[in-house]
Amino acid sequence: MRVAVYSSHPHDEKYLNRANEASGHELVFLESRLRPHTAKLAEGFDAVCAFVNDDLGEPVLEALSELGIRFIALRSAGFNHVDLAAAERLGFTVARVPAYSPHAVAEHTVAIILALNRQIHKSYTRVRDGNFALDGLLGFDLFERTVGVLGTGKIGERVAVIMSGFGCRIVAHDPYPNPVCVDLGVEYVDLPTLFAESDVVSLHTPLTPETHHLIDADAISMMKDGVMIVNTSRGALVDTQAVIDGLKSGKVGYLGLDVYEEEGDLFFENLSDRIITDDVFSRLLTFPNVIITGHQAFFTAEAITAIAETTMENLTAFETGVPSGNELDLG
Repeated sequence: MRVAVYSSHPHDEKYLNRANEASGHELVFLESRLRPHTAKLAEGFDAVCAFVNDDLGEPVLEALSELGIRFIALRSAGFNHVDLAAAERLGFTVARVPAYSPHAVAEHTVAIILALNRQIHKSYTRVRDGNFALDGLLGFDLFERTVGVLGTGKIGERVAVIMSGFGCRIVAHDPYPNPVCVDLGVEYVDLPTLFAESDVVSLHTPLTPETHHLIDADAISMMKDGVMIVNTSRGALVDTQAVIDGLKSGKVGYLGLDVYEEEGDLFFENLSDRIITDDVFSRLLTFPNVIITGHQAFFTAEAITAIAETTMENLTAFETGVPSGNELDLG
């Protein structure tokens, strides 16, 4: 198959080409993000391969359909950027990468928790400037603290396992309790209880209409004073303005984000020579108790390898007419 790979970076080319050695697809790498005005670049291709911040809304899907594209290979587990109804109407098959490395995201989550707690970002800068004072760097023992895990799929499960190793009490909320977490001693509770009892709230749930702005002003009002909130899942789970208000009041003591609800025009690009015009994001950067990473939680060699290999399997499955099992149910 001839495949247009959108939003490609050097690591995409390296790992996808390596995974493609046994598949023999023709991959053409495009730095451009998939948008209505870049969809035309897929002319002459059999499929497109898209990433998390590519636009797969109805206008783009209609443009791709007119070019004869019938298959979309997602290099991600999430698919909230796909208009499923339009995809079904236009006859697309869409396949994703449902699992790559839950360890990667879980370990990054814990790295953010530790960095926020022990002020690693501040101390690193201070020491480089010759400042070895400890004022303002006071942390707390994680031992016997309560960590609330919202969503206990594979990633949430790993976060629960790791944090239990620190001696934390783990509470969780998920409509489908995970047997591994149950055996670990995780307590499944309702959302108000999780918010009220957690010192750390970590988000690992997919973005759906029901979970959009799950962390809003009402949710924050139920939390402990000085709570730590960490989101390595999907940006729109968090109402950013509500969290900013919480930071300003002191209700939110620490905030760690690897995702942001308006990240589409920011993340995965080098904007160091430009002015960031997103005032909300810029405001977040002014807080000393906030750490933001640019959607890198997934970014390990193991995860990228798994994403590339599954993507090639999905392309081959469509080409041969044998489902891979990773196709989305568009109905």
